Amino acid sequence: MCPPMDVAPDDESRAETALANISSALWRIRELLDLLTFKLETEQVLVAAGRSRWLGRATHEVELVLEELRHAELRRLIELGDVTEALGLNPDLSLGELAEAAPAPWNDVLADHRETLINATTEISALAESNRELLDSSYNALQEALGLLSPTTEPSLYTADGGTSVPTTRRLFDQST
Repeated sequence: MCPPMDVAPDDESRAETALANISSALWRIRELLDLLTFKLETEQVLVAAGRSRWLGRATHEVELVLEELRHAELRRLIELGDVTEALGLNPDLSLGELAEAAPAPWNDVLADHRETLINATTEISALAESNRELLDSSYNALQEALGLLSPTTEPSLYTADGGTSVPTTRRLFDQST
């Protein structure tokens, strides 16, 4: 836990600028996480509705947002270096520690960013897991449907997890008699 920092008057302007810049970088990350949530929900609706035609495009859009997030995270790291230098703090501190050490009103602004980012990442993790489960069940349903359409002499077997599998052993029959 870092104590709130008192900044020397000549460094106060530099610290204010650095804190404003990191807040701006955090706002950009929040906007991108909101956009990512939207893209994942769109992907989920497409999968649930069986609209596979647009699934590739939706997945590509998720990847584009993730790439933008990587760039925004790099900017945040650069801005964090400026803030920690201006405030004389350890450059490896967390956002929570920075919020505790920042002077008012920045301590509240940074704490709000932290809480919102935690909530957003929790929601995104749940959405991504839900999408994975939907895609898995859609894939399994498709495989079963295709299995019904293709003539096979090998019966499908059920596995311990409820999926199906085709026996891998071959049977030889003597048809000469």
